[in-house]
Amino acid sequence: MTAGSITAYRSAQRTADDGFRHLLHAEWTKFRTVRGWLVAVVAAMVLIDVVGLLLVHDGTRSSGQPRSVPAGPGGEAVVDSFTLVGQPAAAYGSLTVRVTSLTGRHGTVSSPSLVRGVVPWAKAGIIITQSTRQGAAYAALMVTGGHGVRMQANYNSDVAGMPGAASPRWLRLTRSGDMVTGYDSAGGSHWAEVGTVHLTGLPPVAQAGLFVTSPMTFTPNFPSFAATGGSSVPSVATGVFDHVTLSGAQPGGHWAGQVVGADGPTIGTIGQHGLGFRAAGGRFTVTGSGDIAPVVAGGTNSTYLTGTIGDRLAGLIFGMLVLMVVGVLFITAEYRRGLIRTTLTASPRRGRALAAKVLVAGLAAFVLGLPATALAVVAGAQLSRNGGQYVLPVGWPTELRVIAGSAALLGVATVLAVAVGTILRRGVLAVVTVFAVVLLPYVLGYTSVLPPSGARWFFQVTPAAAFAIQQSVPQYPQVSAAQYGPPDYFPLSPWAGFAVLCAYTAAALALAFFLLRRRDA
Repeated sequence: MTAGSITAYRSAQRTADDGFRHLLHAEWTKFRTVRGWLVAVVAAMVLIDVVGLLLVHDGTRSSGQPRSVPAGPGGEAVVDSFTLVGQPAAAYGSLTVRVTSLTGRHGTVSSPSLVRGVVPWAKAGIIITQSTRQGAAYAALMVTGGHGVRMQANYNSDVAGMPGAASPRWLRLTRSGDMVTGYDSAGGSHWAEVGTVHLTGLPPVAQAGLFVTSPMTFTPNFPSFAATGGSSVPSVATGVFDHVTLSGAQPGGHWAGQVVGADGPTIGTIGQHGLGFRAAGGRFTVTGSGDIAPVVAGGTNSTYLTGTIGDRLAGLIFGMLVLMVVGVLFITAEYRRGLIRTTLTASPRRGRALAAKVLVAGLAAFVLGLPATALAVVAGAQLSRNGGQYVLPVGWPTELRVIAGSAALLGVATVLAVAVGTILRRGVLAVVTVFAVVLLPYVLGYTSVLPPSGARWFFQVTPAAAFAIQQSVPQYPQVSAAQYGPPDYFPLSPWAGFAVLCAYTAAALALAFFLLRRRDA
């Protein structure tokens, strides 16, 4: 009988993984057995929803009946009010005019009467539109008050014409089926193409003509980047056209004036100022008000009572405050009581111990924050609608990003608090530090304490940039919205802003890991 070799037993389970799981379990046990921490985390979630659902005042009307807001071809809410002088035109043809002047008047916060002056996005030009129904597909070429010649289509497309003086200016739109092309000329002999758009569903006979409009302007009460209050004031513009030539006009057609959206909010405000047109000797003088543009959040370019799905997340900052205190105490309590020596003795690999702590704290904040943010977004939007507010529609990916991103914001901020607590080892000092790094820039940027450039800087380079994850509606450069600021708009894109917080957290964790390994417990 020959003795065989004996193979030593080796577990199929990796020791390192098994050890780290034990660390995670130990840290979770610490976290859940301290009743004050669990109560604080639950209170933070309740606070998010109480503030958002019960205490946020969104200006909703007591009637509970939202005003009907026109929708563009893409489903977006739009402002569609202007004076049109047009007539039916065939599927193939062109419209050419010369815009000789554009003047205007606008209101001010201090005076109810209109003062002389054309607002930057006042528009006088030519348009081909599906119909005169508000929200209809269109393509327009125009002279503006302060942005030169532009070609705009379907409310969110904007292309600049060739540079140079905006008035007098020759404009031309040509239609070939569903394709509309715009041309720009300084003298009427040499033409430059501005752009071409495809208008789906354009009927064989559409409206073509001259139009003028002038948007409401938002004047803030304070010189702040953030929307801390202000007034939307009306404006009116007058455009003068000559050398009007329409090919493809319907037999027997003639120029007729119409105030599109006359029952809309802006036109109704200044209708007494003589909207309409005059024609004499081949010259058309058209006066209009309103805008042809998407509605922006806060109603700064319209009087529609609008909001976003993120409006009811105002309580997030209060929940974050509580969670960051818990994150700091999760590590500093062990330093204060001398228990950190026991923790590090049980886990000599200090980096793994720190990783277990931040995972437990961060995941607890994220997992518990997810239903709280979902309730604030979904139920909050419905409450706003029930109160008469029009909540600007978004797709489900955007809604999911706002909900999950807000919960992730809570989780990462909590991890940052654990890292700062590890670095400073003193609870009060660490709490003050994380507040100063995360919350103070948000408060300073949101209020009127800083000039716009300073507030913008805070929301670009400090952890407060992460609140951009809550932005659900886009900014439109062709819309005058002086208050493109928090809480609806941020200077960085949602994920870029969130990445700023992640970068601060990663740097703090790296420093915490370095100091934890170098210092005595």
